[in-house]
Amino acid sequence: MVVTTQALTVCDVGIDAVQLCRGVTAMFADLGFAAVGELPLPNGRRADLAAIDDQGQIIIVEIKSCRADFQTDRKWRDYLEFCDRFFFAVAPDFPRDILPGESGLILADRHGAAIIRPAPATPLHSARRRAQILRIAQTACRRLMRVDLADPAHQTIAI
Repeated sequence: MVVTTQALTVCDVGIDAVQLCRGVTAMFADLGFAAVGELPLPNGRRADLAAIDDQGQIIIVEIKSCRADFQTDRKWRDYLEFCDRFFFAVAPDFPRDILPGESGLILADRHGAAIIRPAPATPLHSARRRAQILRIAQTACRRLMRVDLADPAHQTIAI
């Protein structure tokens, strides 16, 4: 059972959001993207997963673990202005007919994922892209710093 505190939604599912995120992240790594979870956005929202490739293309993924999670959370349109492409990621048994057709679709499990429906491209303005790239980089660096500070034996920088 998964409980999401933001929407106070209870889902009785076999694959939870963390496992879906792990599978989607593995897929993005195979496709040459670097991904970061729970990316804060300037509008106060938090993207479940953001990925960026070596060309600076930014993808945001909204992970939905069950029908109730989707039906109680209508914030997904708030993410569109911060990415070039937007996807929903769901488990294979998710009722896909309730998802909007104008977004991309990823089917995932804990081991991997596959893009079932490509997301339409809506390229970001260059200033917005730069700001998003910096946001992704700073978020990833801050998380790495916390790991280094919490465990001196895990230093990532040779001194």
